[in-house]
Amino acid sequence: MTAGAPFDPKIECMDPEARRELQERRLQGLVERLLGTDNFQGARLKDLGVTRGTDVTLDEIHLLPTITKQDLWDHYPFGLQLVPQEDVVCVHGSSGTGGRPTLIPYTANDVEVWAEVMARALAGAGATRSSIIHNAYGYGLFTGGLGVHHGGLRLQATVIPMSGGMTERQVRIIEDLRPDVLCCTPSYALRLAEDLDKDNSIEVGIFGAEPWTEEMRHEIEQRLNIRALDIYGLSEVIGPGVVCESLDSEGLLNIAEDHFYPETDEGELIFTTLTKTGMPLLRYRTGDVATIHEPKGRRTLRRMSKLKGRKDDMLVIRGVNVFPTEIEAVVLELASPHYLIVEDRRTSTPQLHVAVESTQDIATALGARLKERLGITCRVHVLEPGKLPRTEQGKAQRVARWSQGQAPIDGLT
Repeated sequence: MTAGAPFDPKIECMDPEARRELQERRLQGLVERLLGTDNFQGARLKDLGVTRGTDVTLDEIHLLPTITKQDLWDHYPFGLQLVPQEDVVCVHGSSGTGGRPTLIPYTANDVEVWAEVMARALAGAGATRSSIIHNAYGYGLFTGGLGVHHGGLRLQATVIPMSGGMTERQVRIIEDLRPDVLCCTPSYALRLAEDLDKDNSIEVGIFGAEPWTEEMRHEIEQRLNIRALDIYGLSEVIGPGVVCESLDSEGLLNIAEDHFYPETDEGELIFTTLTKTGMPLLRYRTGDVATIHEPKGRRTLRRMSKLKGRKDDMLVIRGVNVFPTEIEAVVLELASPHYLIVEDRRTSTPQLHVAVESTQDIATALGARLKERLGITCRVHVLEPGKLPRTEQGKAQRVARWSQGQAPIDGLT
């Protein structure tokens, strides 16, 4: 595995001032395009008195309105689309919450941008033209699988399009084809680790689509004997490849900020899609919580922390804000990576349950560590190994809310 050389040094190692000039030109071009249509975003800019792209600068971008998931739902399916339908080459998205889907139209330009940033992500992880990439992200409307696929082809590597599930077959293919790169969710990497020999061919894994902690990184690296790197993206912005860790980024994730301009507002990530053409978004609120850091090393791109969580995943228990990743960090110190957090609001006094698998009686110790970390008392349930559900399709269920009608599982009451 190489040291993770930049895929496009001219851009990734660009002088920051020159990049800022490029970002501002692209921002002004985006504003000009939005103003040239009856698009919801363009109408709001006109209401603010913006008449041309040059009315807006990067220094003033924070004064512009943000766009939210609710806006996408309100203009479903393609009310925010900026191009004629004949220019749309594919559609991606998610099922959404509460049955409300989010659909994103992509032009050929958008797919090219996506392939470019994903090739950067793979190269930063040490992949080369000689690499074999085992891609166990799901293919379909979900952007994970095809994002890695596009990037692998741009890199001219060999891509194994496994998609999710069929764990026994996944293990057989890894043993037979001996890939050096594994791409899937961190939850599914741990599922593969249960059946995959530690002495395998994989050298590096690129894991995303759900928040995961440094403790889980250590668990994956120990069990699979690999380097585990984080990747982040969302279909509204482009898909995976918006941000990705490289072998030399010191635990932070490089932002493809020539295409996606980043901001934070009280910890929430906001992205502007500077180069998308199908459905560009000006200051999209992601709902994800992270911090932005200055560049370091040969790449001059700004960097981002691992996700702390999502604003809507935050639990409020007796006045205390709790992110599931905080609980995971404690659980992995004492127990297996299979756990379930339950927000129990069946009574007027909310309770927090944490179920873990272990052959040891660790309830008292884990309860004490959780209280020390979170500042509240949790009810800890220690179950036999295998009692909690395994993920066979990618993302694991980590949080349940009993007030929403979910029945308790065996061993939890």
